[in-house]
Amino acid sequence: MFYEPGKTDHGLPHDPFKACVTPRPIGWISTLSSTGIANLAPYSQFNNLTFDPPYVMFSANQTPSNTQKDTVANVETTGVFVWNLATWELKDAVNVSARQVPEGVDEFELTGVEAGESRVVKVDVEGRGQVPVPMVKKSPIQFECTYHSTIRLPGHPPMGTADIVIGKVVGIHISDDVLTNGKVDVKKTEPIARLGYFEYAVVRGEGVFEMTIPVGEGEEGEGLLVGLEGCAKGNRRHGRDYNNFRKAPDSINFNRDYMKSRLNIQKNQFETPYYRLCCTRG
Repeated sequence: MFYEPGKTDHGLPHDPFKACVTPRPIGWISTLSSTGIANLAPYSQFNNLTFDPPYVMFSANQTPSNTQKDTVANVETTGVFVWNLATWELKDAVNVSARQVPEGVDEFELTGVEAGESRVVKVDVEGRGQVPVPMVKKSPIQFECTYHSTIRLPGHPPMGTADIVIGKVVGIHISDDVLTNGKVDVKKTEPIARLGYFEYAVVRGEGVFEMTIPVGEGEEGEGLLVGLEGCAKGNRRHGRDYNNFRKAPDSINFNRDYMKSRLNIQKNQFETPYYRLCCTRG
C-alpha cells in the first residue's frame, strides 16, 4: 500500500503512522510549576540526542482543547524537568498519569506514586524558595535536566501542533539494584515502550542481542565505536589523541598500529574493541 498523509486516504480502519515507528521510549516527565504544583506525564516521542554532554528531547502535542501541555509550560517557565524511566512495575501509574486532567492537579497524588527529590535542579517557588523537582522514587533511573530550547512544529488543530522540548542532562540517578557487571541491565529495569494504537512492549532481555560494527583501519573507525557506545571519557581522550596526532611528525602513521601503541595493547590482545576499554582508561 501507499498513501500521502493529508492528501490520500490510507484505507485502513486505524491510522498506521505511529505503529510504523516502534518501539518508542517513553518520556515520563516530572515538573514543578512556579506555584509549587507537581506534574507528571508520559510522552511517547522521547529520546536522547547526544552524549557529551548528554541531551534529551520529548515532543508534546497540543491538548484536545488546542492548548499547550502543562509539562511544556512548566519547563519553559521554570527551566528544569526530570525524566523518569517507565517500567513494567510502574506501567499502571504511567497510564493513569496520561489522563487529561485540569491544570493544577498533582499527578503524583493522582497516581499514588511516591515522590523523591531532585538533587541538582530546583524551582524558585514563591514563599518557599528553591524547591526540588519531584521524581518517581520507584523508577530505577532518573535524569535531572535543564531546559535548552523548544522547537514548535505546526500542525492541524486541535492536536497537530507539537512542541519539541530539548533539555541538557545535568544529573543522573541509577539504582544499584539494576546494575550487572557495571552495566545497566534491561532484565532488571524492564523498561516499557510505546507501539502503535494502544499497544505497549516490555523489554525483559530475551530479545536483546549485541552487534559491534566492523572497525576499519585508522582513527575514525575506533572513534566511531566510542560514539556508538556513548562514552564521554573516551570521546574526550579520542579528541586529545587526534590533536596530538595532528601535531606529530608526518612520519607517524596514525592508524590501527598507532592506536595499539597508544593504548599499550599487545597485537594478540587487540581483538577486544577499543570502545570496551574507553571508560576504564584515564
